[in-house]
Amino acid sequence: MQFLTDLTVRGLSILSTLFVLAVGFAVIIIIIFFLIDANQSKSAVRRNFPVVGRFRDLFIRMGEFFRQYFFALDREEMPFNRAERDWIYKSAKGEDNTEPFGSTRNLTPVGTPLFANAPFPILEETSQDELLTFGEGCRQPYSIHSIVNISGMSFGALSKPAIQALSRGAKLAGCWLNTGEGGLSPYHLEGGCDIIFQIGTAKYGVRDETGGFSEDRYKEVTSHDEVKMTELKLAQGAKPGKGGMLPGAKVTEEIARVRLIPEGEDSISPNRHPEISSADDLLDFIVHLRELSGKPVGIKTVISSRPWLDELFSRIKARGIECAPDFITVDGGDGGTGAAPMALMDNVGLTLRESLPMLVDALVEHGLRQRVKVIASGKLIVPAEVAWAYCAGADAVNTARGFMFSIGCIQAMTCNTNNCPTGITTHRPHLQDGLVPESKAKSVANFVHKMKKDVEMIAHSCGVHHARALRRCHVRIMQSSGRSVPMDELYPVKEPAD
Repeated sequence: MQFLTDLTVRGLSILSTLFVLAVGFAVIIIIIFFLIDANQSKSAVRRNFPVVGRFRDLFIRMGEFFRQYFFALDREEMPFNRAERDWIYKSAKGEDNTEPFGSTRNLTPVGTPLFANAPFPILEETSQDELLTFGEGCRQPYSIHSIVNISGMSFGALSKPAIQALSRGAKLAGCWLNTGEGGLSPYHLEGGCDIIFQIGTAKYGVRDETGGFSEDRYKEVTSHDEVKMTELKLAQGAKPGKGGMLPGAKVTEEIARVRLIPEGEDSISPNRHPEISSADDLLDFIVHLRELSGKPVGIKTVISSRPWLDELFSRIKARGIECAPDFITVDGGDGGTGAAPMALMDNVGLTLRESLPMLVDALVEHGLRQRVKVIASGKLIVPAEVAWAYCAGADAVNTARGFMFSIGCIQAMTCNTNNCPTGITTHRPHLQDGLVPESKAKSVANFVHKMKKDVEMIAHSCGVHHARALRRCHVRIMQSSGRSVPMDELYPVKEPAD
C-alpha cells in the first residue's frame, strides 16, 4: 500500500514539474511573439495589440468554415448554397433527395425562373431521348444523347485521381468530358469516355518549342478515338479577357510534360490567341483545325457584346456557312472553378441569364441556328438551372462545379492553394489519397442519371417529351413588380434576317 502511495506521489510530482515547464515554455513563446509583434511595422493591429492581434487573421481564415457549418442558412451561401450542394451530394450517393413541408427557396427575387406546368403533363413512360449531332458536314461528326456534360477542368487545376474519377464516371454515364486547356493526359483517356479537347491561348499539349501551335501534335491528340471534338477557348467565365493561371506549386513534372511547359514555374496563358485578332482570323483557324482533325470544332467564350456576334455571323454568311464553328459554348461571366482575379470574376462579362438568350437570338436572326449548336455553361448545377438553359435555347449543357461536388468537393475555397482537403484540386499525395477514383466514378454517374431524371420530370410537367423540346414559353421570369412574365415575351424570337 505504501508502495502505491509513493508511486502516486512521485507521478504527481513529475506531472506538476512537466506542467510548470510547459507553462514556462508557453510564457517564453508569448514573450517572444510579444516582442516580435510590438517591434514589427507591417501590421498596425499586431503592433498595437501584440499577440492578441494575431487572432484576427486566424478568425478571418476560419470565418468561411464557421459560416458554412454553423451560421449560414441553407439558401444563403455563395457561390453555391447548402441546399444546392446537398441535392448533389444525395444524388451522387444514389440517395433519396426529396424534401418535406414545402419549398425553402424564396421565389420572389427578380429573375427567378418558374416553370409553367401543362394541364395535361406527359406520362413518364413515354419519355424520349433526342440525339444531338455536331458537325454533320465533318468527316467524323459526333452524336450524343446526354443532356448534362462535364465542363472544362484541366489536369493541373484538378488532380490525377479527380480526372480519373471524372473520366470513368463519364463513361458510365454516357456523357462527354472536356479536358480544359491543360492538354490531354493519360488519365482523361483511361476511362474510355467521349472527350472534348480544349485548346487554350497557350496551346498546352499542342504547342511547339516557341509556344506556337503545332499541327503534328494536334493531329496526334485528335487521332485518339475518344477525342470527338475540339473546343477553341477564347474566354472563360472566371476571368474574361485574361488567360489561364496555374501556380508553380501545381506544375509537377508530370503536368509539365503533358502541357509541354517548364516544371515548377507559374503558368500564365496569354490574354488571347496571338494569331487570332479578327473574326476572319478566328474562322480561318476553325476551318484549319477541322481540316486537320476531320472532327467538329467549336469555340468557348464569354459574351458581352451583341455587335461582336453580329460581326462574326455576318462574316460567316459572307464566306459561307461551311466556315462556321460547329458549336459555341457560352460561359457565364460570374466566375468558374479556376483561380482568378476578383476584379475580373466579379465585374467582367455578362451572366448566362443574359448572354445565352442573346447568343441564340443572334444565331436565329442570322439564319445560323441550325448550323451552329449552342452549349450553355455557368453555375448550372441543379435541375431547374439546366431546364432553364434548355428553355433559353441551349442544345447541350456543361457544368464543372456540379461534377466537383459529385466527387466530394466541400466548397472549402482553397482551389488555388494546393491545399484542397478533398484531393480534387491538390497535387499533394497525402491529400489525393482521400479521393478513390473507382468509388467516385459511380458518384459521377449517379449525379448524371439523377440530373437527367429530374430535368425530364420538369419537361414532362411542362408538357414536352424531353429537355431539348423545352422552349421559352415553358418558363416564366419573376419581375420587380412581383409578377412573373413568360420568357418568350421578354426575349421574343425574331425571324432570320434576309
